[in-house]
Amino acid sequence: MKIIPAIDIKDGNVVRLTRGDYEQIKVYSHDPANIARRWHSQGAGILHVVDLDGAFSGEPKNMDSVAAVIRSVSIPIQLGGGLRSLDAISWAFNVGVSKVILGTRVVEDLDFITTAIRRYGEKIIVSVDAKNGFVMLQGWTKTSSINAIDMARRMENLGVSTIIYTDVTADGTLSGPNFTRLDNFLSNVNTAVIIAGGMASVDDIRKLGALNRKNLTGIIVGKALYEGAINLREAIGICLRKE
Repeated sequence: MKIIPAIDIKDGNVVRLTRGDYEQIKVYSHDPANIARRWHSQGAGILHVVDLDGAFSGEPKNMDSVAAVIRSVSIPIQLGGGLRSLDAISWAFNVGVSKVILGTRVVEDLDFITTAIRRYGEKIIVSVDAKNGFVMLQGWTKTSSINAIDMARRMENLGVSTIIYTDVTADGTLSGPNFTRLDNFLSNVNTAVIIAGGMASVDDIRKLGALNRKNLTGIIVGKALYEGAINLREAIGICLRKE
């Protein structure tokens, strides 16, 4: 189980949203590459980067910032936000991204995800962003009628090896995750799962580890790191001891 710091980029800045609301935004840095170096220096072995403008518009927008982040560190980068075409995915890999995260387009076009998996295999991650158990689309601005667990199972059947599950109602709130909902999701899918949304303290990380779900392979931490509620080195240490 890995701790994965999040770097969300909007208009070239590192920001955090509350529950995915673009009206509730806080800027933490004007230099994403510097933030990447900070988390790397504190022990991060991988970074989770999201192009929020891309997620909203449907195509990559913060390309220079993403490229700068990749150049600034020597650890893998997983990138999401606006990667809704094969050309966009190709750009991401060409610039040095290790894995790409697909969301909205996957729900709308199964042929797209099938082709992406055939070309890139385990380098493809699917993001299941859920609100009250249903999948959110278009940068979390639209709720679908698709059950999150059903979508995850569908992705498993197509060959997806890793899923990111985000509880949108908890994301950015520093209120702690919904452990019952997370455990239910983990128990109903077989593929590797990375959890995101609502981490507020290292106790939350301990509690997730205590679920003893072997398919829980990572925890994305965002606002709690930026607000100082979670110390990255301590969180990584907890995961190492768990292993």
